[in-house]
Amino acid sequence: MRFVESESCELKSILTKEVKKEIIAFANTNGGKIYIGINDDGKVNGILNLDEVIQALTGMINEGIRPSLIEYTKIKVKLYDEKDVVVIDIQSGPNKPYYIADKGLKPSGVYLRHGSSSIQASEEIIKKMIFEHSGLRFEEMISKIQNLSFKYLEKKFQDNQLEFDENKYKILNIINNENKYTNLGLLLSDQCSYTIKCAIFNGTNKIEFRDRKEFTGSIIKQVDDLFEYFELFNKITGKIIGLKRVDTKDYPDYSLREALLNAVIHRSYYFDSSILVTLYDNKFEIVSMGGLIDGITIKEIFKGISSSRNPNLANIFYRLGYVESFGTGIGRIMDSYMECDKKPIFDATENTFSIMLPNMNYQENINKSNIISPSLSQEEIIINYIKEYNKINRSETEKLLNISKTRAYKILDKMLEKNIIKKEASGKNTYYVIE
Repeated sequence: MRFVESESCELKSILTKEVKKEIIAFANTNGGKIYIGINDDGKVNGILNLDEVIQALTGMINEGIRPSLIEYTKIKVKLYDEKDVVVIDIQSGPNKPYYIADKGLKPSGVYLRHGSSSIQASEEIIKKMIFEHSGLRFEEMISKIQNLSFKYLEKKFQDNQLEFDENKYKILNIINNENKYTNLGLLLSDQCSYTIKCAIFNGTNKIEFRDRKEFTGSIIKQVDDLFEYFELFNKITGKIIGLKRVDTKDYPDYSLREALLNAVIHRSYYFDSSILVTLYDNKFEIVSMGGLIDGITIKEIFKGISSSRNPNLANIFYRLGYVESFGTGIGRIMDSYMECDKKPIFDATENTFSIMLPNMNYQENINKSNIISPSLSQEEIIINYIKEYNKINRSETEKLLNISKTRAYKILDKMLEKNIIKKEASGKNTYYVIE
């Protein structure tokens, strides 16, 4: 058996006090195993004083870690290369955050597993873990700000011919049973302290700013203002297909809207950080805080499984017609890119969730002076392109010649028949090279 340190495996040649932070890191993340008696390079040295090591280890777990991890750790002795190795099997605990008893709930006492290392948790992450494992939802807690108004929200309800007055506050969970404004009320109020920050760059990197803006006010207003703002930058590109001109926006309206709503509705508001929106020439990115809800994976989200971190906030957006149904948004974003070679990318870390939408009309810079000339036929232009860039696919042919997908296939098939080009790979990865 080959031993390598990873997100779920830690190697220790001997038992030291450092093992406590490794145990805590695994319990606070996704669990894992610690092998005592194996070097960092994977060499098995074994343990000679087994009884002493197991006794000391048991004491560390029982007395040195809080809350108790006794139920979620197992200590075993296994034989590797005919040498005794102590294996600690740690489950992801339900009572996070776990911490070193004499350090307390601060960064020096709370650890997380990140790759093959155990790192200190920030104060913000510790706070998030405390609340998320307390059974309390952020949106149900009492707002620190109680002097709130709801002029924008009231107008949105009126525009949708929905009743909205102080009698509805409790029904909508804007106030609690003690008639105190909740954090949901804070998010929906004109005094909302959370913001969305947007940056627009020239080119495909963060070198040259074109524009930047911060959106404030009710979280509903921020969504409306940002979507209206993006309309200024969501360009339309037209091309002739047959006898008709077909116009295509850089980004489907639905995908932009759903990406924004997903970030607002499902983010963790325990983090004070703003939602970050970035627009480049070739892509749109949005990053929100909180990561995925425990127990939910990206694969499950694609299947339509939905578990909202803020169900009352989601209900408000549903009532106002921003979302049609729960759990379908990600799938519909993918559907809106069905005819595009480039696809959206979804990514989740421990504390963030991001969506990247490719610009459907973006083309890499092509030195067209070397490729296109009025005197050249379409086949000659394709040949020039391949000579310049080594290969071409159907989508590149379509954009290069400004023709339809069907026409692009016909030209490429005809060139195949003439043995001018040959096909490489298959399916969506098909490309063509000179024969």
